[in-house]
Order: sequence, then C-alpha cells, then structure tokens
Amino acid sequence: MDTAAPSKLKRLLGADARQKLLAFASLLALIAIFGALKPDAFLTEENVVGILQATSVNGVLAVACTFVIITAGIDLSVGVLMTFCSVMAGVFMVNWGLPMAVGVPGAIAVGALMGCASGLTITKLRVPPFIATLGLMMLLKGLSLIITGTRPIYFSDIEGFDAIALGTLIPGLPNGVLVFALVAGVSAIVLNKTLLGRYTFALGSNEEAVRLSGVNVDRWKIIVYAYSGAVCGIAGLMMASRLNSAQPALGQGYELDAIAAVVIGGTSLAGGVGTILGTVIGAFIMSVLVNGLRILSVAQEWQMVLTGLIIILAVYTDNLRRKRQH
Repeated sequence: MDTAAPSKLKRLLGADARQKLLAFASLLALIAIFGALKPDAFLTEENVVGILQATSVNGVLAVACTFVIITAGIDLSVGVLMTFCSVMAGVFMVNWGLPMAVGVPGAIAVGALMGCASGLTITKLRVPPFIATLGLMMLLKGLSLIITGTRPIYFSDIEGFDAIALGTLIPGLPNGVLVFALVAGVSAIVLNKTLLGRYTFALGSNEEAVRLSGVNVDRWKIIVYAYSGAVCGIAGLMMASRLNSAQPALGQGYELDAIAAVVIGGTSLAGGVGTILGTVIGAFIMSVLVNGLRILSVAQEWQMVLTGLIIILAVYTDNLRRKRQH
C-alpha cells in the first residue's frame, strides 16, 4: 500500500495549522507590544472599535482576494472595483431614485459582473491575471470618475443606508464588523464545503490535471472571479455607508493591503493553499500594525517600509514552507 500520499497530506495539514498558529501568535504579540507601549491610547474601547472598523472593509476585500490567490491568480482591481460598486450604488439609489432593496443587490451584482469580465479576459483571451486585472483597475478608475463627474455622490437622503456599516445591532459594535464576520463565515463554508471551493483549490494545485480530468476549467475560474467581484461589491457598500458617500477617487492602494493580509494569513501565492481564518487573522495583523504605529507617532513613510518588510517576510516564509513540503 502506498503511504506517500497520506503522509504528504498530513504534512500539508500540519504546515497549514502551524502557519495559522504563527499568524495568530504574531497578532497577539503585536497587541501585547502596542498595549505595553501605549496602554492609555491603544487599549481604549474607542481604539479597539476603530481597529475593528478599519479591519472590516479591508478584511472583506482580503476574503475576495483569497479565492483568486488560491487558484494561483491575482486581482489588482479589488480596491478600485470596491469604489466602482459604491459609485454604482449611488447611481442606482441617488441618481435614479431606486429603493435600497434594489440598489444594494444591484451594486453587488455589478461587482460580480466585473469579476466575470476579469475571468473571461483571463480564460478566453488568455491574458495573464496580473495584466487583465491591472487593465480592469485602470478602466474602472476612469469610469468611476466619468460617471460621477469627479464629484462624490452623497447618500444623505437615503434613509438607513448609513446603518449598513455604522448601525449597532449589537450595542457598541458597528454593523460593518458583523457584515465582515458574515462574509468571512459564508466564504469559509463556500471554500471548504462546496464544489466551488473544491475546484478553487484544485485549480491552484494543478490546473492541467483538472483540465485533463474533463472539468470545464474556464467556467470555474470565471465563477471564482465573479464570486470575488460580488464580495468586492459588499466592501463597496460598506465603504460608502461608512463615509455616507461614494468617493470616485478612492480605492487604489486597498488591493495591496488586501493581498498583504491574504499572504500574511498563510495563503500561498503559488496557489492551492489558503484559509479564510488565516486571511481574517492577516487582516487584523495589518490593522493592528498600522493603528499601533500611528499611535506611536511613527511617520507614514516608515509605516509603509515596515509593512513592505512584513509582506516580503511572509512570502519568504511561504517559500520555505513549500520547499519543506516537497
């Protein structure tokens, strides 16, 4: 009996668990360090709620990126797509006067449609994911500015819209955090318990083998990008609700924080490995790091340097882990 496959699976599961534990330990270490250095500022209820709010939008975007990166792809358009979906929400509800019951799912549908466009470009036109999503990023950035005339769209007259992110179904906890938890929970189920999740991992592990087994690889890859786009639509609604406006110039740069959270959380850029829980931990690491450095009055340029070093270290650790597995 061949025991090589089960032993390799055990190594993979063990490495995955160790990576999550390492990420969680790093998060706890950051909280302990910043809490010790600035307890009166960092450990306050207001600051903790601020960290949760900051994590919610970036965390949802990171969840969207997780699916794409597990397939060994990349999506540079998630930040600008978030903005475009918020702009379209403004068009639907403010400019066209549609009710929230139509405008909210409409914005999510726009995200799914744009994700589908990315998937079609990658699969049918054979454009590499990096270039395809970079092109979509520039296209959507331009469209957001054109549609709005470079001016924000305000949701002041849309009753209840601000409650999406700023309401408090649970006293003291913004609804945006609950939305993030819901998106993460649903996405974890999709990734681990559904056919889409199984094919997401399979595409990243060995796309050619999946193709040779008779699976329509292109169709499943398009579905993955469409799902990711829909999640970006949710992030767009959260951001618009938090600001009570759609800011057409916002969005660029968010994709880097989201991808960083995914990589720090243990998802491999080579594909085939990743968890939503790891991504959530990675998103919190990014938020706590930025928040703590800001409280310590570290200059923004040095914040960027430290963040970049952490990303490089995370990718290097992933490379070492994959070498040990093989």
